[in-house]
Amino acid sequence: MMKLQDMKKLAGKGKMSRRDFIQLSMAAGFTVAAAKDMFITAARAEPKKGGSFRLGSGHGATTDSLDPATWANGFVGDIGPGIIGNTIVDIDQNNNVVPALAESFESSPTADKWVYKLRKGVEFHNGKTLTANDVVASFNHHRGEGTKSAVKSALKSIKEIKADGADTVVFELEAGSADFPYVTSDYHLAIYQEKDDGKIAWEEGIGTGAFILEKFDPGVTIRAKRNPNYHGEAYFDDIEMLTLPDVVARTNALTSGDVHYIDRPDLKTLSLLARNKNIKIDDVTGFAHYVAPMNTTIAPFDNVDVRKAMKYC
Repeated sequence: MMKLQDMKKLAGKGKMSRRDFIQLSMAAGFTVAAAKDMFITAARAEPKKGGSFRLGSGHGATTDSLDPATWANGFVGDIGPGIIGNTIVDIDQNNNVVPALAESFESSPTADKWVYKLRKGVEFHNGKTLTANDVVASFNHHRGEGTKSAVKSALKSIKEIKADGADTVVFELEAGSADFPYVTSDYHLAIYQEKDDGKIAWEEGIGTGAFILEKFDPGVTIRAKRNPNYHGEAYFDDIEMLTLPDVVARTNALTSGDVHYIDRPDLKTLSLLARNKNIKIDDVTGFAHYVAPMNTTIAPFDNVDVRKAMKYC
């Protein structure tokens, strides 16, 4: 029997009639009243396609580039893997690694070899089909002596990356790592096309993402339109993200309706925004954390008691 969650998704997308939903729900043991309520909720929950979305970002600089090796703020971090591109895996709301461009990933028993199987039929915005060679080139863009990538150090554990056919990428590591899939979710690792010389074609922002780049003005704005051939879900017809570093200007843009969403609101005035019935405050738990690295080869941090004392500070 079909799972309830799958039924709700189909109902929300208009692919299951009210009658069929109720009949299947009753067969699963629900009452008619409960089935009707679930159908109504599911139908309302699924987003409808269309419209424009404008976002006011507290990030962005005139030095921003589409080169993923240089991404250093949330503005370009949202553009690359969030708007025009994809990584091979994502992190979900429960901090779990989930498939993205890769449909599956698995390790050897010693976790020093990882095999990623790519989704078939994924296309770049120019119609080229995604292959394992594109993934290899995109990762190698951040490796080697000449790279200036911020994620270079995180990839040092990789001994070799190779394509095994058109849809399989093999990562061989220097040592076993059970957490390696988390590394491959880094936002710098958006996948671009491989060029004839083995490098990646990042200059025009042609990715595999939900939206196709129309304009990129560093430190000012980005505009993109929906990708009709996207392999996942894309709802808005077009999206625009504005750089608004001043929190007052960003807040005013939201309250006036010039933008539909802002990040990094002023916590001191957040309660005032919450009073506005047209504004919803979305409170999420972030993944950021603070650490206190200590060089254990020199005094006083070679003393375990000192290190423990630091942890209590």
